[in-house]
Amino acid sequence: MTYPQTLDYLFSKLPMYQRVGAAAYKANLDNTIVICNALGNPEKKLKCVHIAGTNGKGSSSHMLAAVLQQAGYKTGLYTSPHLVDFRERIKINGKMIPKADVVKFVEDYKDVFEKIEPSFFEWTVGLAFHYFAQQEVDVVVLEVGLGGRLDSTNVVNPVACLITNIGFDHMNLLGDTLPKIAAEKAGIIKTKVPVTISQTQLEVISVFNDKAKEAKAPIEFADKNYKVVSYKHQHQLLDIELLHKKTNTKHLYHLDLQGNYQIKNLMGVLNTIENLRQKGFLIEDDMITKALQQVQKITGLQGRWQIIQEKPLVIADTGHNEDGIKEVLENLKRYNYKNLHFVLGVVNDKDISKILKLLPKEATYYFCKASIPRALDEKELTALAKKAGLEGKTFKTVTEALEKAKKQAKSNDLIFVGGSTFTVADIL
Repeated sequence: MTYPQTLDYLFSKLPMYQRVGAAAYKANLDNTIVICNALGNPEKKLKCVHIAGTNGKGSSSHMLAAVLQQAGYKTGLYTSPHLVDFRERIKINGKMIPKADVVKFVEDYKDVFEKIEPSFFEWTVGLAFHYFAQQEVDVVVLEVGLGGRLDSTNVVNPVACLITNIGFDHMNLLGDTLPKIAAEKAGIIKTKVPVTISQTQLEVISVFNDKAKEAKAPIEFADKNYKVVSYKHQHQLLDIELLHKKTNTKHLYHLDLQGNYQIKNLMGVLNTIENLRQKGFLIEDDMITKALQQVQKITGLQGRWQIIQEKPLVIADTGHNEDGIKEVLENLKRYNYKNLHFVLGVVNDKDISKILKLLPKEATYYFCKASIPRALDEKELTALAKKAGLEGKTFKTVTEALEKAKKQAKSNDLIFVGGSTFTVADIL
């Protein structure tokens, strides 16, 4: 098969959560274990840093991968979903897995997999483990797909774990309270493996502490170890000065990931680096500083407070749940603009009423539908938005919506594109 035929085969044969939603979610690790056994257990040959959380796990994974790469380690990075190219999910030192390796893997294991009938995600995790082991990477930064306890990535015994934060998302699968969702994320905590929690949240502290105690795992809350001295935006960078409470030293970091929410992510990443140093990883302070200034360049990360164009300013961000949208609105306050234009598309399996209530009523809206089966119909979105007091026009595609917004907007206006990862993917 050619590479396009291989992808078509996978998308047609295997349920893909990003496209169809809950129908593709497997609430156990059985298939993943069978797949790993069939591949000769490549996951056992890897040193992994396992990262879970509701928001920020993608940014944190890329920051950590950039630092490890800058420190001279051959670094595997597994993330999801992809925005433009399927191969974004599996990278070594910022380079995507070659198309030929994807094709060969499918050809070699097609018969085995057809007996197992895995989901798209289970298959992809198998491919990632196989490729990273084959390429003999030094370390893998492994992002959880959904939840943690029952996620396909949770067959590894990592060297360190990081959980970014807990918010309301995927409640139909993970539970309808923060403690229930936290218990799923805490499922990645392993026996005697150090775990960092980026953000202290009173409702879920005991969930993490209890799980860590049970696993005899050292646990730290990063925002207890670091304190923000100051932060400001300049020269397309977010400058953050932090006080490390344990050493009573201050450090200045310049992040090329500009959303203010990256401050919380940064503390979690730095605390995880401390844990890796204790495991024998040699990571100098200047390597951390250098890497954080060019995370996007080193790893190829896209869609995190990404400036698409100026005059009018077009910004895209993949924040898609209540907490993510709150951060988006907080970040928009930093900009001076005359009118706000909002290109909005969402998925059809989430309660978006809380998100719609948060959105500014004075903005001009362009309601649209991303090019995946799971996207909410644009007419239905428009009707729901109208009930929440939001006015705007309806568009069949994200591209049409953005083009219209660009035509309508004056040079001193701001256009924001978001509501879903897939809305951002369509414009990229």
